[in-house]
Amino acid sequence: MYRSILVPLDGSPFGEHALPLAMSIARRTGATLHLLNILTPIATLYAEAPLFIDDHLEQRLRDRQVESQEQYLEQVARRIEAASPIKVVKIVDDGEIAPTIRAHALHTKADLIVMTTHGRGPLGRFWLGSVADELVRESPVPLLLIRPTKETADLTREPSLKHIMVPLDGTELAEQMLPNAVELGRFLDADFTLVRVVQPVGTLVPGGEAGTIGFQVQTLLDRIDTLQEQVVKEAREYLERKAAPLRQLGLKVSWRVDVADQPATAILHDAVPPIIDMVAMETHGRRGLARLFLGSVADKVIRAATVPVLVHHPTTAA
Repeated sequence: MYRSILVPLDGSPFGEHALPLAMSIARRTGATLHLLNILTPIATLYAEAPLFIDDHLEQRLRDRQVESQEQYLEQVARRIEAASPIKVVKIVDDGEIAPTIRAHALHTKADLIVMTTHGRGPLGRFWLGSVADELVRESPVPLLLIRPTKETADLTREPSLKHIMVPLDGTELAEQMLPNAVELGRFLDADFTLVRVVQPVGTLVPGGEAGTIGFQVQTLLDRIDTLQEQVVKEAREYLERKAAPLRQLGLKVSWRVDVADQPATAILHDAVPPIIDMVAMETHGRRGLARLFLGSVADKVIRAATVPVLVHHPTTAA
């Protein structure tokens, strides 16, 4: 159940692209939207003349900054309320951005954080690579990331999120995303596609007499084909096992197996509207040579996806 949704805003049109989807979820669930603006440090804003700012002036500047950001959030809240009867709470705070967002997620008992993958405030600061990157690894609740566009966010537009892709790598850690994806997908009346990307079985051409090389190569290729078919078959059986319980819940679930050297490339190739409207994935899966997610697949998908990405930090590590 979604009761509280936290939306960090940096005061830029980029950040506001998180609002239409957050509003859609709030409308469908009855959740309260908590709009959070985190103040830029005064010393950073006026770094060009720090010696001329005494304590009294700094406080005046801080008061003016707070008033300005409160007015900004009030304007945003009015636009939201004009578009839909959603309960909105406005919060202005200061501190380090990612830790402050985490703190408010806990304080507001947020079920979801919705934010853009980057935004630009008065200093041209960027979320991705800093704030979003840190939250992906440490957020206490699921994080829904949206790639902004140059256009102004249309708060009257109802986003279409009818098809959710859930990449799985065969581990219990990756499967922890399923309950989160299902909960959100049910409110959105979405169907699901489970995806597993398997590596192609490699080959080396053997050495030998010229007369026997052709036979050896053909034998090896036949064996590789057999091994590849077995890998794909096992992946299909795995996905069907994961899809069956979801279908019993009344959900429409399909699955697909891709054979590719780069899992992220395969996921991004498939994750395009209207085929897929959202990707939902854990922030990491297996470690070692078989690792699929954090630092590789999830990171690449978050940075390159044109559709929203729902990520969740696993409760345990393998």
